[in-house]
Amino acid sequence: MHRNMRLCVIAAAVALGIVVLGLPASSGRDRRTYEIHSVPLTPSDAARAMDAYERLMERHLDLTERNLAALAADLKAVAAKLDALNARGEKLEARLARIESCLGILPPAVPAPAPDPNTPPVPLPLPVPCPPPEQP
Repeated sequence: MHRNMRLCVIAAAVALGIVVLGLPASSGRDRRTYEIHSVPLTPSDAARAMDAYERLMERHLDLTERNLAALAADLKAVAAKLDALNARGEKLEARLARIESCLGILPPAVPAPAPDPNTPPVPLPLPVPCPPPEQP
């Protein structure tokens, strides 16, 4: 009986070992469903740098547009001021012309225009070659 008991214990241990070794291998064989875990998309460093550059360029363009609008308004004011000065100058010129004509003052002669300093100089004429001296 003691021998039968040992055989039963050994048989039970072998059976238990086979069951233990077989369970992990057989549990995943019949499983056909998969779990998919989505990972949230995070922008890369290059994408973040490009987004920052785009925001910077938009701010720069807005600032440039505002500055150009202010410059256009200033130019309109300057143009109006110059037009007013031009009209006053024309009135003064007409008044001086009437005063000179009443007093008999001749208008000054218009001087000849000065030569343009940026024009190239006129080339000098080539020297005429002399005949070689006669030898006696």
